[in-house]
Amino acid sequence: MNKKGPLYALFLSLILLLPGCSSIAVLNPKGPAARTLSDTIILSIVMMLGVLAVVYILYVFVLLKYRAKKSNEDYIPPHEEGNKWLEAIWITIPIIIVAFLSVVTVKTTVDVENVAADYKDQKPLVIYASSSNWKWHFSYPEEGIETVNYVNIPVHRAVEFRLYSFGTISSLWIPQLGGQKYAMSDMLTTLHLSADTVGSYVGRNANFNGKGFAHMEFETLAMTDKDYQEWVKDVKETAGPLTEDEFKGLLEMEHVGRKTYTNTHLSFSPPPGSHGDHMSNGGTEMDTDNGSMEHQDNKEIHPTPAPSSETEFNTEPNPELDEPTPSSPLEESTTHDGH
Repeated sequence: MNKKGPLYALFLSLILLLPGCSSIAVLNPKGPAARTLSDTIILSIVMMLGVLAVVYILYVFVLLKYRAKKSNEDYIPPHEEGNKWLEAIWITIPIIIVAFLSVVTVKTTVDVENVAADYKDQKPLVIYASSSNWKWHFSYPEEGIETVNYVNIPVHRAVEFRLYSFGTISSLWIPQLGGQKYAMSDMLTTLHLSADTVGSYVGRNANFNGKGFAHMEFETLAMTDKDYQEWVKDVKETAGPLTEDEFKGLLEMEHVGRKTYTNTHLSFSPPPGSHGDHMSNGGTEMDTDNGSMEHQDNKEIHPTPAPSSETEFNTEPNPELDEPTPSSPLEESTTHDGH
């Protein structure tokens, strides 16, 4: 039997599979935040491959050097209590590796949580991204327009997404531009992204939240600043207004296509929390403890997924649990005497 056959097969499979890595979105970054994350992922993979290489080389070395053979059939290894230097080495090396990766991870997290260094001197483009079953609403308070299930951004510009939800927890993720962050009810979370290459990038919901999860994809189109301004102008000239009734209708719908409006829902349904920079009346209509009152009203419209079937815990009532709890020792005594 040819013992080199499996090795050739492994080598050939690596040659065929490795080119496919270029199609992995997170390893094909188009923005500084995504590039930082991609570099961290690649560094972690290289370090893990280095650890595996050392382990396998030592493994093969030990198998070959100390294998049983005719020349050492009667060999009995001496009793060893241990080697303090070897023990110190194999304890210290993992500590160094973990510490190094921890420092890199913390630095990466700090970098992607803030505006990219190249765009710190810019005023970020603020976009409110709100989710509802099963769609995304993108509100541009500076431009006074709103889109549904697609978002356009200019390249070489810091973009600040302010995320919240009208229902279940969602997670906005554009793999080629940055990491994901949760959109939750009654609070705002902030995601800083930017693109340095013109193109179309797929965005999705990265948090499984029900039957329509797979449909929560949207296109992110990174445009030149000139094309972006022309698009904004075209929207204002051709799109229709978003009324409160139509917005409530959108929340009730489960699936819709792309939509564009010449105003935003922020004026009549402000986002939760105290982030009232772009709200009407200077954000005075905010309930900072539990979101804006308008947001609470519209949140009730949003359908909450119901359980698909009953469980064993609600099929048979427990008569003892249905009886009122005695409020005094006398009532408790009377109840037991009645039994």
